Amino acid sequence: MSSTLNTTPATAPADIDTMRHSVNRLLGPDAQPPGGETLAILQSLLRGHMQLLIPEVEQAAWQRDKEDVPRYCALACVGEARGRLRAVARPGEHGALAYARRLARSLAALCDHHEALAGVVMCLACDQPLRDGEDTLPYDHVSPSGSALRAGRIHTRCAHTVRRH
Repeated sequence: MSSTLNTTPATAPADIDTMRHSVNRLLGPDAQPPGGETLAILQSLLRGHMQLLIPEVEQAAWQRDKEDVPRYCALACVGEARGRLRAVARPGEHGALAYARRLARSLAALCDHHEALAGVVMCLACDQPLRDGEDTLPYDHVSPSGSALRAGRIHTRCAHTVRRH
């Protein structure tokens, strides 16, 4: 039996929110390590998400200028993600969990590149997309020397939350 990667773009746009939810099940701040059948199902889900997203990221990257740094980074991420899909988990539950976490990190990176190439603007406080119609505020994280380290926008609801960098 031969295993091949899906290299054709999905017909519907990628559901990045669902993909990020899957990633957070393994890498989120409150994530509890799944085991047994749940881990196998989650691993399969992550692989499926990656197989859908890889062609979309790759296609978006190829449309960018040859000298574009985000293009170069996205294509490197695609290569890394394909390598993760070809790899196999080490024996045992610890090996399966480590492999699933590697898949989750690759999927998270693919989601980031997908959004960056699509021009999605992220909230600098909560790392969630800023959608049309949401209330936002300008944000400058200023260094002691006076220059802005990160400038952008945040959700109004995030204005009074504390984020540890």
